[in-house]
Amino acid sequence: MTIAAHTLGCKLNYAETSDLLRRLKSRGHTVVEWGERADLYIVNTCTVTAVAEKKCRNAISQAHRLNPDAQVAVVGCFAQVAADALLSMPGVTMVLGNDRKHMLPEILDNSLPNSIPQGFQLQHSSGDRTRTFFKIQDGCDYFCTYCAIPFARGRSHSATVAETLQEARRIADEGAAEVVLTGVNTGTFGQQHGETLLDLLRGLDAIEGIKRYRISSIEPNLITDEIIDFTAASRAFLPHFHVPLQAASDHVLQLMRRRYTTDLFRHKVERIKAVMPDACIATDVMAGFNGESEEEFAKALGFIESLPVSYLHVFTYSDRPGTAALRLPEKVPVAARREHTARLLQLSDRKHRAFIESQLGKVRPVLWEGSNHNGAMQGWTDNYIRVQRPYDEARVGLTEQVMLAAENVLRLDE
Repeated sequence: MTIAAHTLGCKLNYAETSDLLRRLKSRGHTVVEWGERADLYIVNTCTVTAVAEKKCRNAISQAHRLNPDAQVAVVGCFAQVAADALLSMPGVTMVLGNDRKHMLPEILDNSLPNSIPQGFQLQHSSGDRTRTFFKIQDGCDYFCTYCAIPFARGRSHSATVAETLQEARRIADEGAAEVVLTGVNTGTFGQQHGETLLDLLRGLDAIEGIKRYRISSIEPNLITDEIIDFTAASRAFLPHFHVPLQAASDHVLQLMRRRYTTDLFRHKVERIKAVMPDACIATDVMAGFNGESEEEFAKALGFIESLPVSYLHVFTYSDRPGTAALRLPEKVPVAARREHTARLLQLSDRKHRAFIESQLGKVRPVLWEGSNHNGAMQGWTDNYIRVQRPYDEARVGLTEQVMLAAENVLRLDE
């Protein structure tokens, strides 16, 4: 059987899709690129926003157009919360939520075991000579008022430190140069086992076969000073942090049911910069959440402007079925949401330009990637600046010290 897959949403989905395809290939199936004719199309879905769900539907429709006789398996978060609606779409033959999508290879081959394996599924991406996305945690206990992910992925869960380190050693044996630790709420790793994320980070740092680690995202209330200090002193963890803010107003943070204040967020980013002055700090910000008045938004812009963050991931608020935000008053008009989004994107652009300019003339380690971009190869510094040079196959997967200059640095949108 020929199989093509399309992944939407987060790095966690990417790791899970790659794991599925690796297992399917081991069973004799042939994997082809998305857009080619296939016998089975897998769409790994996202439900974080209405826009994400629209992209999922578009991908399903595209698969059906590519081969009307093919099977279409819809898996993941959107599949978990909207199975009936997705099953009614033309071409869809199978819908598997997050609790069952890891069983897709067995379902296809009619080889399901008598008892379904329980517990956390450790998974990682493969096929890239430089970077691997490693799923270390799943689910969330926070139930923020705007978010449907706890309904789609369940409560926070993970493997033990020992089990996770064993999988990391397998990743090292595959030759991955850089590992990105992914999860829904990564900072809650190990809580059901009486262990902590810091316990895991210390163990990972001792695996010398892996040169570099990034932590994809961690909540402000969970990134402890000990984690920050450990990262600064570690062998392999990079000065690159993704710490979601979501709202730069204590009033809106309360409405969102977030577990920190703006003062705590400021403390965390300033602590990072104090021990790692060249660190890249990205953050998520949502525009137009209920209760975000023009006055609140103006204060939020000023707060973010004052923070030493490097760039923003900006999302426009959209209602999610089943969430508590639907019951909140003070809805922000759609036009205002879009206007707030645009202004936040402009602020992000200014922040990122300033961060890049602060790094010009410095020498940073760059891990070169394998893709050929019209005769150029690209790589990322330890602090997440994208650079390029003329393509050289021999450099793929190597880490080199590079002087950053205007002619070799690329912005995120280039």
